[in-house]
Amino acid sequence: MLSQEFSEMAFPREWDDDERMAVLFSAFKQNRDVNPLDWDSKMKFWTPLILDVAKQKGVVWVTLNELKETFRRKGSVPLGLGTVLESMIRQGALRCESDFVTSVESGWISWGLDLLLVKPLKWTFSTMMGSSGVQPEDSFVVKQLVKEKADEVYHLFQDSSLSTHPVVPFSELQSLCNTTCQDEKTFKLAMLQLQAEKRAAVLDYKGEKIVKFTRTPKAKVASLNDVDIGVYQLMKSEKLLSERMELLSKEAERCKEEARCHVKNGKQKLALRSLRAKKRAEKQIDGFHLKLDTIQAILDRIYSAQTDTTVTDAYQAGLGALKLAMKDVTVEKTENLMDQIQEMCDTQEDINRTLASLGTELSGDTDMDELEQELDYILENAEMQPADLPEVPIKPLPSEPFPALPDLPESLPELPSDSSKEKNKYALEEDLDTLMTHMSLEA
Repeated sequence: MLSQEFSEMAFPREWDDDERMAVLFSAFKQNRDVNPLDWDSKMKFWTPLILDVAKQKGVVWVTLNELKETFRRKGSVPLGLGTVLESMIRQGALRCESDFVTSVESGWISWGLDLLLVKPLKWTFSTMMGSSGVQPEDSFVVKQLVKEKADEVYHLFQDSSLSTHPVVPFSELQSLCNTTCQDEKTFKLAMLQLQAEKRAAVLDYKGEKIVKFTRTPKAKVASLNDVDIGVYQLMKSEKLLSERMELLSKEAERCKEEARCHVKNGKQKLALRSLRAKKRAEKQIDGFHLKLDTIQAILDRIYSAQTDTTVTDAYQAGLGALKLAMKDVTVEKTENLMDQIQEMCDTQEDINRTLASLGTELSGDTDMDELEQELDYILENAEMQPADLPEVPIKPLPSEPFPALPDLPESLPELPSDSSKEKNKYALEEDLDTLMTHMSLEA
């Protein structure tokens, strides 16, 4: 199983490195102390790769032979896989299949897979002998993967229509899980894991296995009892009647068609015989209908009773929790507590009044009437004293608050020529002399 279609899986990066793979394919030393780095490097490479291969294949078990064929590379197989499996067993990642099966208390161990015919392994990891305790055909259960697969089976059942029944035939459950479990062995190991976790119970009844699941993942399943067996028998009868009615319906339709053919061919007697056979089939169908209705009514009552029992148990659990939560609470204690709270509130109000009166006493040496009279006097003087405001202007305001701006010239004046510049210069000098003469005379 493991070796099939492995070429489609992703190999580690080291897989294409011939030099590196030659080291990883070599056997382990007899003792780790000889070369701890080489030992640990190989373990770190092969251990997660073995788990990854099993997970991608959808199985929960491995064998040494399968692993060798899976990891065959350029005609060579890894020589240290047995040592890796031994290490994984010591660490608890793997468990011998026979030990795993016998550890579950079950009455349905004989699967037809000869699981109990596998001899229990006796591990003697003797490095002095240099021999491995792992045999090529020994099967080992991957503990992490079998737990994950058990969860998948449980949730798949809970999401299916089979979960409406308290018990389910083992064969129907296996058909439901065909897409999840790649082989029959993986499915049955997952069911053993569910049984070990008390989430499922299996009973072998008259050569047929019946499965019962818990309603919630954290609950523990009860053993199958007479009620569960009775429900299974009713379910089996219901299925048998439905199948029988379907066959009779087809028989009645066939007889009807035969009667039509005989009528067309003028064979009246044969047509009457076919019609009588049709009537007998329809009569049987009516009788099966009555029986089927009775069985379904009984099943409905059983399911309703089980629901009522579940609700009653929930009520009982809730009542117990309520009693436990209120075991120290009584009416007398509650009234006493309320009285204490009221007393403390009254005490707080008395303290507040005392503090307020103390503030009044501390400010009692000031005559409040005298202060009020002084305040009234200040207010009266403030009303009589005119406000210091500027005088109101007498002159009327100009009609135009801002003088009009002069019009801008339409063109700029012409620049003076050089001769005019000389004339202006002499004129300015004469004006300056005249101004200085006036200033000296005034002085």
